[in-house]
Amino acid sequence: MEEFSNVSELYSRLIPALNTKVLELKRNNINYIKKEDIWNYLKIKKWKNANNLLLHQMVDDILNVDSCLLEDYVKRNMQNVFIKPILESEDIYE
Repeated sequence: MEEFSNVSELYSRLIPALNTKVLELKRNNINYIKKEDIWNYLKIKKWKNANNLLLHQMVDDILNVDSCLLEDYVKRNMQNVFIKPILESEDIYE
């Protein structure tokens, strides 16, 4: 069983699976979901209370996450983002 010293190391190890899922989503015309979105969704919704997860189980979760549920999660979180207008004193007409 492979062990990781921290979450960052685990995340780095899962990047190939996350990238594969992002490519699959793009093939299905879902272009706005990033690997960070997939990671955050699974971390919050599936892995939060899980114990002793194995790397292959996490890869399986990534590759088989329901695209509709993932889209709903990302869309809900996008609504919570407040985009501020740029109001610096730079002259935008130069």
